Amino acid sequence: MIQTIPLNKLVASKRNVRRQSDPLADAQLKADLQGRGLLQNLVVTVAAKPKGSFAVEAGGRRLAALKALAADGALPKDHGVPCLVLTDSGTDAAEASLAENFQRLAMNPADECLAFQALIELGSDVDGIARRFGLTTRFVEGRLRLANLAPVVFEALGRGEISLDIAKAYAVTADRERQALVFEQMARSYSSPHPDSIRRMMTQATVSGADPRARFVGEDAYLAAGGRVERDLFSDEASARWLDVAILERLATEKLDAAAATTATETGLAWVRPSLDEHVGWERTEGLRRLVLDAPEPTDDEKVEIERLEAEATDCQGVLEDEEASDEERAAADTRLDEIESRISALAEKAPVLAPEQRETAGTFLVLGRDGVPRLHSAFYAGKAETPPEPAVGDAAAGEPAETDKPAALSQRLVEELAMQRRDVLAAHVAADPDFALDLAIFLMADQQTGYRSERVGSSLRAAKPQDPVIGFKTPDAAASIERDRQLAALDRSWADGESLAARFDAFRQLPPDARAAWLGVLVAGTLEASANLPGQHLCRFHDHLAGLLGIDAAAWWRPTATGYFDRVTKPVMFDALRDVGGPVLAARYVSSKKADLAATCEKIFSGDFIGEVEVKAAAVAWVPDAMRFGPISPVEIGEPQPATEPEAAARVGKTTSSTMSQYLALKSEAGNALLLYRMGDFFELFFEDARAASQVLDIALTTRSEPGGDPVPMCGVPAHAATSYVAQLIKAGHRVAIAEPTETQAEAEAARGPGALVGRGIVRVVTAASTTDEVGDDGSETGGGDGTDQAEAQDREAA
Repeated sequence: MIQTIPLNKLVASKRNVRRQSDPLADAQLKADLQGRGLLQNLVVTVAAKPKGSFAVEAGGRRLAALKALAADGALPKDHGVPCLVLTDSGTDAAEASLAENFQRLAMNPADECLAFQALIELGSDVDGIARRFGLTTRFVEGRLRLANLAPVVFEALGRGEISLDIAKAYAVTADRERQALVFEQMARSYSSPHPDSIRRMMTQATVSGADPRARFVGEDAYLAAGGRVERDLFSDEASARWLDVAILERLATEKLDAAAATTATETGLAWVRPSLDEHVGWERTEGLRRLVLDAPEPTDDEKVEIERLEAEATDCQGVLEDEEASDEERAAADTRLDEIESRISALAEKAPVLAPEQRETAGTFLVLGRDGVPRLHSAFYAGKAETPPEPAVGDAAAGEPAETDKPAALSQRLVEELAMQRRDVLAAHVAADPDFALDLAIFLMADQQTGYRSERVGSSLRAAKPQDPVIGFKTPDAAASIERDRQLAALDRSWADGESLAARFDAFRQLPPDARAAWLGVLVAGTLEASANLPGQHLCRFHDHLAGLLGIDAAAWWRPTATGYFDRVTKPVMFDALRDVGGPVLAARYVSSKKADLAATCEKIFSGDFIGEVEVKAAAVAWVPDAMRFGPISPVEIGEPQPATEPEAAARVGKTTSSTMSQYLALKSEAGNALLLYRMGDFFELFFEDARAASQVLDIALTTRSEPGGDPVPMCGVPAHAATSYVAQLIKAGHRVAIAEPTETQAEAEAARGPGALVGRGIVRVVTAASTTDEVGDDGSETGGGDGTDQAEAQDREAA
């Protein structure tokens, strides 16, 4: 039964099962009891001693808090306490203490957040809530921040799908839209979410208060311009995020522009360009030539001073090595040695000096150091010497096709397709010669057991179908494809009806030798990888050797058509082909033809469907482009790939695809084997295999992007303002990098194509090791070596 018992009649029971407590939790309980009183009764039994007292079996922490309040004078010593009095002081008392402590469930953090939010809505303030519950103000503010999480994140916390630490990581910024975006990306991530990864993704669109730009501008100026600062309630007080990056960038740019102008006047340089980065990357030095300057030699007086300092340094070193020297003497010698080394360095390692006549044309950059202090860059630059433009491939005098020393380029996409068709021609012959296929299979398996071989063999082994370079590409009407389908249909599949693996194996062994050999030929043929007779990743000399042994005539199996080849190449490429079979006379006949008409004409000529000389017809029906030919490579270079069409792009990700992804895929086709950094707002995004490769090299989170009708697309991104260092890391890892930037504003896009039109983008740069070797160090910083000449690959993008 429940009785009200004076506080001074209650004593702690030795049978209470709780032995340990938490001082902070006890202080919170004391504050709660002072604010609201006792909300839950104690469980007591009649105590033998002292007479008239009761032993508290369950509720020892509450008893201690009440007695502490009485000792402070907040409660009378005989304050009435509601208690459940147990008549049995044996097993029931012991079980009551255990049950009350064991059968309890802590509140879900989401419920705590909603409870605090409800109190605020009822008129309470943060300080009052913290005081009444014995909590810190920061704790209450943190729970209120969690209560304002994006609904999808808060609901996941309430369901227990994410931990409290992960929820805190999302709450590092109050931007609910970004919270929802990051949550969606992490839901599709290949790895388990980690608070650090989420926190990094949440803050990539903001700037730390320790950022050099923030230190340079100053918080007062930033706030005065309307900028917002957000403190992370789950970290130390010094942690802050500056939310309005655009305002910060504007203020920093304006301030640094003024400083650069002043510096140019003071130094007498022709120009000083401001840079908010600490290092000067390739994109800033485009069109400039780095000046190679000699550092001035020390004067005679300085040489004498250096000798004196070196002698003094020797004395200091002797003090440090002297075992009898005191600690004070050692400390003084160590300090003096540092001063001497700095002084010698200043005298002997002077910065390069520009001659007065050079200052009239030379300039440098005013960079922003990590401490937020602007300083002149160590290198000086002048404008590059003008060089006459090289004549474009395919240019010709009026009235005749171009005569060049080397054939015009093929697009990367076309090379990929030709490589697959050339492979099919070889595969059809391998499948038709089972003895040869058997020899090949045994050789491939045995050869790789004898040690590592760097030469490409062009087979994936184990009859596993390799990944084709173009997804979904089919040629059902091609002779090689028809032959391969016939070979597949002719296979004996009677053994495949067995109910178990053993039964199917036994049935397969009963097939006639010719039937088993046919399976061997087809399976080995299916391991052949796509190859092309051009320099690059698809070159495979071993395929040429196999074709020679099999006596393959590529022209008998593949003919160039308008849709499959000539529509896909430029007019100069078609003129080169015509000259190959009929000389300049044949090419000159069609010099005034439009491209579409020329492609249709070439299809007829190279199929033999035209009136002409016998030898020209024979050469035409035997002609194939170098990419399809089995044999030695002609001096052909792979040129700039042509963008993929939207239907081709859609086939990669699903039945339909967003306009953004269509644009990306077209640019990726143009970039070839370079990693494509696709600018979207303040970030450069990478997708598909590019994203997987970049996430490993840069150690950043790999997420996904939803596309209609297709599987989620792997993606990752890097902030645009820090792209230079990320590009340097990718180049160091052996990758080429293509950079795609908007080529128009949103207003220009909508004026040209209507409201909501996608902004046009184009590849503005392809960066290779050659363009960064002299300018980017191992850590991505500028080394200062070399002449700074930009050697990145030129992008012609010649339209067909």
